[in-house]
Amino acid sequence: MTILEKLKNIQIELKVVKSQTNAFGKYKYRSAEDILEAVKPFEDKYKVVFKITDELKELAGHVYVDSEAKVIDTESPDRESSISSTAQAIIDFSAKGMQMPQRTGAASSYAKKYALGNLLLIDDNKDSDATNTHGKVAQVAPKAVLKIGSPEYNKVLD
Repeated sequence: MTILEKLKNIQIELKVVKSQTNAFGKYKYRSAEDILEAVKPFEDKYKVVFKITDELKELAGHVYVDSEAKVIDTESPDRESSISSTAQAIIDFSAKGMQMPQRTGAASSYAKKYALGNLLLIDDNKDSDATNTHGKVAQVAPKAVLKIGSPEYNKVLD
C-alpha cells in the first residue's frame, strides 16, 4: 500500500470528537492533542508515523509559528514516502493575561491543529474557531458606489 493509500484510509476512518469546552464562548472544540490522540491507533495499523515541527518566522514585522504536520510511511522511509501540510499562526504579543511562553505556545497549538486538520481533511467549517465572534456583532460597512465622472471615479481611473 502506498503512502497516499494509507493517508486516504486514515482520512476516511478518522473521527475526532470535540471534547474540549470553551467556558467563555460556551462551545465545543477539538485541540491538536485531541487529533494526535485519535491518530495514534492508525500509526500501528497502517505502519506510519506522524511528526509535527514548528519554526518561528517573521514577515512584515509579524512573528508567526509555521507548523508542518507530516505522515511518514515506516515501511519505506525515503523522501517519496511522506506527505505533509503546513499552517501558520501569528503570535499575539499584546495578549493580556499571558506570559510570553504562553503566547508562543498558543500560536503553536493553533498552527499545529490546522496543519493536522489540513493533512487529515478534518472539516472545521462548523468549528467555533471558524464561526465564533466572541460576542461581537460583525460590522459590515456599506459599499460605496462610484458615479461615472465623479472626482472619486476619476481618481480610480488615474
